[in-house]
Amino acid sequence: MGSDSAQHINPARAIVSECLKKKETGLAVCQMKNLDFSHRFISRLVRQTLAVILAGGRGSRLKGLTENRAKPAMPFGGKYRIIDFPLSNCLNSGIRQIEVVTQYKAHTLIRHLSQGWNFLRGDFEEFIEILPAQQQRGSEWYQGTADAVFQNLDLMQTHRYAYALILGGDHIYKMDYSTLLGFHVSREADVTVGLSVVPIGEASRYGIVRLDSDDRVVDFREKPDPLPEEWYPEGQAVASMGIYVFNRDFLNSCLREDASRADSGHDFGHDLLPRLLSTAKVFGFRFTDGVGAPAYWRDIADLDAYWRSNMELVEVIPECNLYDLDWPIWTAAEQGPPAKFVFDEPSRKGMALNSLIAGGSIISGSAIRTSVVSRNVRIEDGCEVEQSVILSGATIGVGSRLRRVVVEEGVNLKPGTWIGYDPATDARDYERSLSGITLVR
Repeated sequence: MGSDSAQHINPARAIVSECLKKKETGLAVCQMKNLDFSHRFISRLVRQTLAVILAGGRGSRLKGLTENRAKPAMPFGGKYRIIDFPLSNCLNSGIRQIEVVTQYKAHTLIRHLSQGWNFLRGDFEEFIEILPAQQQRGSEWYQGTADAVFQNLDLMQTHRYAYALILGGDHIYKMDYSTLLGFHVSREADVTVGLSVVPIGEASRYGIVRLDSDDRVVDFREKPDPLPEEWYPEGQAVASMGIYVFNRDFLNSCLREDASRADSGHDFGHDLLPRLLSTAKVFGFRFTDGVGAPAYWRDIADLDAYWRSNMELVEVIPECNLYDLDWPIWTAAEQGPPAKFVFDEPSRKGMALNSLIAGGSIISGSAIRTSVVSRNVRIEDGCEVEQSVILSGATIGVGSRLRRVVVEEGVNLKPGTWIGYDPATDARDYERSLSGITLVR
């Protein structure tokens, strides 16, 4: 990093250090009185940050939902794609330099980004660049998350930045990354890892960390099974969110060293971070809400998690608030008519209760309860849909009954179809999760 950038950051670090003494970091800097440069400090941090979203995941545990699309391109919440959440977090945080690294079946994802995320101004050094896998190290695809970034280092170096923010493209959450960046700078860290708490029974799905009293990471184990008891004294495990902040030069050196190792799987969590603990300053940033409790974060790991996260949106006061005008979730705008509910007769009422219904859908004399219905869905007369997720373009035939079902895009269910009432029949005819969620495609 040049001397000019250093002159910008070092005075600001003293401001953050003062706030840190008062148990305040990140955006709280802007709220401290008598600190004249706090707003400029936060603005400078995000302008000096390049976000890299790893969006090439296959998501095999989502069963047929990712047969023809990458996991980050999965529809969510009636009108969004999963990748809209980290992208919106970047924009809302003030980060305007974003690279999206793709690999597995990326057509749907690339089309979505091209249609809905092409509005940034390149002449202001704002961009969302799509980086398809290019096999720059021979005939192999990306070998791990660290390798995915390493193979794109040359492209990253064409941009000016001081910090690299590495993000997963397949998580649902709302996070102000400037808070994370402020924490990183205040601790003079080489690497900062975003952390959330997870139940002990799910620890084997994540990278689990242990912190000292200063939030420095002292141990990191990728998907431990079983997890030693001393790792969760408070009954919960502390998990990596797959979010990392690296200083630019440090990231470059780490990735080049990792790429040279024949014994590495070239993954941030499994290989690179555990090796760094003894030689680098690695800190953990706890992702919390305004009162110190764990903030909303969901890893859409499997069909159950996908269904459950959609169902959380229809709660009266959902943890993930899609109606928050101060932190909007952006997506590709689709022109079309509004949702429509037709018929109001004693045995033929078009209605939806505790549900999300996207534009273009027609509910004809049917009852929808506790469900998420995406764009341009047709639900014909006499149907009952309960605790289900219906994706775009599907048609539900007359007199059908659906309960705890996910219906894939474009599916046409014949009249009188019943799903979710007979586990044996559902398991024979469709894909079914351990908790009884049925996928129809």
